Amino acid sequence: MTKRILCLLTVVSFAASCGGGDEESAADEPLEPMMSFFLTSAGLGDGAALGGLEGADAYCQSLAAAVGAGGTWHAYLSAAATADAAAVNARDRIGTGPWYNQALVEVASDIDNLHLTMAPGTGASNNLTKETVLNERGGMTNGRGDDPNRHDILTGSNLDGTVTVGDGDTTCNNWTSNGEGSASVGHFDRNGGGANPDSWNFAHASRGCGQEDLQGTGGDGLFYCFSI
Repeated sequence: MTKRILCLLTVVSFAASCGGGDEESAADEPLEPMMSFFLTSAGLGDGAALGGLEGADAYCQSLAAAVGAGGTWHAYLSAAATADAAAVNARDRIGTGPWYNQALVEVASDIDNLHLTMAPGTGASNNLTKETVLNERGGMTNGRGDDPNRHDILTGSNLDGTVTVGDGDTTCNNWTSNGEGSASVGHFDRNGGGANPDSWNFAHASRGCGQEDLQGTGGDGLFYCFSI
């Protein structure tokens, strides 16, 4: 009887050991990258009136779903504080990275790398360029020098990803206005004018919040989407 019990214990122990080894091997295998970042291929068509952060997030989710990308998606947009709600920073809405475009090229390794302020090619930057900032279908977007230019991207954010606070509106009334107001925009192609022409998220302020105003200064109501 004692010998039989020892034998059974040995078999059980061996099976557990083998199972544990398989689990450890699976855990050690690197995950295959998936698309976790894109620039919207089109805006909502109503200027910067996106339905607030919730509407913008829903649009990111729908574009991702249309190309078979799973997960939860958020728009890279900040929102100003109101009487009823605290300010929201874009950098706090998008997870921790790394992020890959539709071609599975890494555009940023983590939140700090994403917000490096130096331009590409300088030795200290993320990998957001005209060639790597693809839309959800893998297409490129017109930048400066193309017709029409669509490089102004809605963010409402500073260089570090926090909400822009100024004397006036910087988020088009928290993404509900298609008329009066203004929004901080970045240049996805890292090229153009403004105080920070090389910045993907904070180059200058928009002329207004309507579709014609956005288009008139080189935009089209586009924004970035990140999988969290």
